[in-house]
Amino acid sequence: MNEFDKMRAGHSYDPKAPEVLAVSQQARELMAQLNHNPHADGGMLCRALFDQFGEASYVTPPFYCEFGKTVSIGQSTFLNMGVTMLDNAEIHIGNNVLIGPNAQLYTPSHPLDYRQRRNWVTICKPIIIEDDVWIGGQAVICQGVTIGARSVVAANATVTKDVPPDTLVAGSPAKIIRHLTENESREDIKRDD
Repeated sequence: MNEFDKMRAGHSYDPKAPEVLAVSQQARELMAQLNHNPHADGGMLCRALFDQFGEASYVTPPFYCEFGKTVSIGQSTFLNMGVTMLDNAEIHIGNNVLIGPNAQLYTPSHPLDYRQRRNWVTICKPIIIEDDVWIGGQAVICQGVTIGARSVVAANATVTKDVPPDTLVAGSPAKIIRHLTENESREDIKRDD
């Protein structure tokens, strides 16, 4: 297992290993093309940047990530402008997901012990966003979190724990506001926000 594979799996790794630096460099080059060339083929760039990029999915520039190859995006998924992913571990985004502007997904964290932080010790855990999730603008999804299918994360929420399917969460840290029902109308969601 090389250092990039160790990182991706959440194990201790050398961030200066050539294979880690190469993937990061490739991601920076592809993001530069995506973010600074309005005439570029965004779908082609996203297929090169990400591990998987589903049919009819779209990323609105600017977009930021560290590696790209640790991110899988399903079909018909939309990432609005300014989304940032610290993707040291895997990020799996399902089908029909909407992610609002300036949302942030963080797979790495650091120890509380300052002596370990001096050595830049990093602990990485994956993020999973299941099908049909809506994440509001400026929401933060922390490491190790799974957002259950059909759930809604309100704007500015900070999600530090798993969100069950069919749930509306809000706040910092995010808390369950209520469970969603089948065929919920947009008006019902507005009344609860």
